[in-house]
Amino acid sequence: QVQLVESGGGLVQAGGSLRLSCAASGRTFSSSTMGWFRQAPGKEREFVAAIRGRGGNPYYADSVKGRFTISRDNAKNTVYLQMKSLKPEDTAVYYCSIRVRPHSDYGVPTLGFYDYWGQGTQVTVSS
Repeated sequence: QVQLVESGGGLVQAGGSLRLSCAASGRTFSSSTMGWFRQAPGKEREFVAAIRGRGGNPYYADSVKGRFTISRDNAKNTVYLQMKSLKPEDTAVYYCSIRVRPHSDYGVPTLGFYDYWGQGTQVTVSS
């Protein structure tokens, strides 16, 4: 069993920055692909970014490329999402996820790719 706890959400003005953190329990963190998703009111949960456990290029949704950066600290069992130049349309609940099965290059942006999810943290960007 893996537990994920997100933090760092809040209210920020458009153009501002926030850094989300996701702390993971369990022994599989360092080798596991981690992902961030978000869900706005009335919309489906959508992929934001992902990072493999042992290096490799990160994955980003087109809507956040150049503004968001995903990173991880395996010593702290933590994955981060640095968000800059925030827009009102970035407002959503942000969820951390982990894939404990072996990595695959197929399906990274899909919900079913991941095995466990956090409870989410609210990000609100005011105009």
